Order: sequence, then structure tokens, then C-alpha cells
Amino acid sequence: MHLAEIYRFKVDWDAAGKRLDQFLTHCVPSLSRSQVQRLIEKGNVLVNSKRERSSFRVRLNDEVEMVVPPPEQITLSPEPIPLDILYEDDDLLVINKPPGLVVHPAAGHWSGTLVNALLNHCPDLSGIGGYLRPGIVHRLDKDTSGLMLVSKSNLAHQELAAQLKARKIKRKYLALVHGEVREEKGFIDAPLGRDPLNRKRIAVLPKDDPYGREARTHYRVKERFPGYTLLDVELETGRTHQIRVHLAYAGYPIAGDPVYGPRRNPLNLRGQALHAYRITFTHPRTGELLNFEAPPPPAFVEVLDYLRSLRYRNSASNP
Repeated sequence: MHLAEIYRFKVDWDAAGKRLDQFLTHCVPSLSRSQVQRLIEKGNVLVNSKRERSSFRVRLNDEVEMVVPPPEQITLSPEPIPLDILYEDDDLLVINKPPGLVVHPAAGHWSGTLVNALLNHCPDLSGIGGYLRPGIVHRLDKDTSGLMLVSKSNLAHQELAAQLKARKIKRKYLALVHGEVREEKGFIDAPLGRDPLNRKRIAVLPKDDPYGREARTHYRVKERFPGYTLLDVELETGRTHQIRVHLAYAGYPIAGDPVYGPRRNPLNLRGQALHAYRITFTHPRTGELLNFEAPPPPAFVEVLDYLRSLRYRNSASNP
């Protein structure tokens, strides 16, 4: 039986002046900023015994109390969807998610998700992520394939979330982009937030925009093709759609991206050519450094083979 968790903090000099939601997210790394904001809206957070808004600036010696209710009972249906499991123990799983699979239930996708598959494989998943996201430490977009961490215990979830927040979990991606990238490597440092003109999209915002969140992406060229480049991408931060938006902003949208890429799709890709091929993290219980890799899915490999053949034909005709 899960019980509510009660946190109490006193604001010190370093924290004075911070927004209430930022202060609490810093104090409790296992909670995301949006989760903290929902708790504040529901009245689960008091500052000096009074309710305040998320934007309230905490002051020196303010006393802050937050009550995190127990996770709601999981009512989702287990479904026998195949899982590609690279590693599993009593605390966590490392899975290779195929493209086209939605991670967790949401409007329009109440079944057939990774969560439904996980519940069929192991009914006991951590509940910290909420009743619609049991075990989900981080997510991948529907059409992004690759490695994901799933927590079975609340302890594992808290520890992995803390590693993620401290940027100690290293994730690397393969991204096939439009355009022939000239430089061997690059770095994109541009804040991200909801597009003010289209709330369903993420956009690069001005540096001084209060709604922008820091976002940094590193990339290097892995292979070049006529009209395309295969990039090795590493996240320094992990914002929604970060790689897709950053690369489009740099002038190299991901091939097949239906939202941030060009309308023309000459390679006939179903979704963006983006694959999380490596993840490195510290096991939350044993302290062992673990590293896993997974090759891109067959459709991605077929496109790369086609582009390699195209490059060969071009080089043969222009000796």
C-alpha cells in the first residue's frame, strides 16, 4: 500500500528569489516541473501555510510544504505486444522500442502502447510517473526508435530520474538529416518552448523568453550521402522534440519528420529517421556503470543502404 509523501523545506540564501515550481523541482529531482505545477494547482503545496502560484518567488526562510499523494491505481489493460528486452532485473528494464509504438496512453492512443505491453510483461511497475505512465523514466516520440529505461521499483525510478536530471545518463542517437553538413561536428545551444503560434509544436525561443528552457545538443558527422548526412547526436539536455527542433533550426531537418521537416519525402520514410542507439547509466542499486547499444530498425538500415548505393553510383560515374 502506497502512502502520501510529505516534504518540508526552508528556503536558504541560494534558493531565495526562485520560482516556487523551480525551487521544488530542484529539491525533489524525481518530480518533473509539470508534476510540481499540478501539485501546486491542486493545493498540495503551501508556503508559510498559504497557497501560492507556481510563479511565486520564494523568500529567505520561507517554509514550504509539499504533499505528494500516492499514485493512482493502475487500471490499464495488459496487452500481449512483443518487447525487445536487452536487459532486465528486479529494478529495471532496458528495451529497444520500435518505430510507430506510442510510449504511454493519451488522447487518441488509449491502447496498443508500450505501457500496455509492459503491464503484460511485468505487472509491478513503479507508480511515480503517474497511473498512465507506470515505469516510464523518460520517453521517445512515437516514430523515434531505440533504447529506453523502464523502472520496476519506486527506488529505481527515483534514482534514475535523479541521474537524468543531473545529466548523468548519456544518450546517443543516429539521425539522418536533409542536407550535406559541411562541418565535422557542431553544437546547438538554443532554448526551447511551446511555439506561440502553434501550441502543438516546440520551437526555439529567444534567449530572454521566460518560457524558454535551456537546451543543448551536440552532433558530429558519421557518414555523408548525396543530399543527406547521417549524424551521431548526443543530448546534453532532454527537452521534448529537442533533436528534431534543434536540427531543423540548424538547417538540417530529420528525414521523414512530418512536423519539423519538409513536406517532400523522397525516401518514403514513415516518420523521422531518428534512433536512440546507445544509453549509459549507473545501476540504481548496485552502482555499476551499464552501457547498452541497439542497431537501427530494418527500414532505417534499408534507407542507409540505398543512399550508400547512390553514393557509389555517383562516385563511379565521376571518377
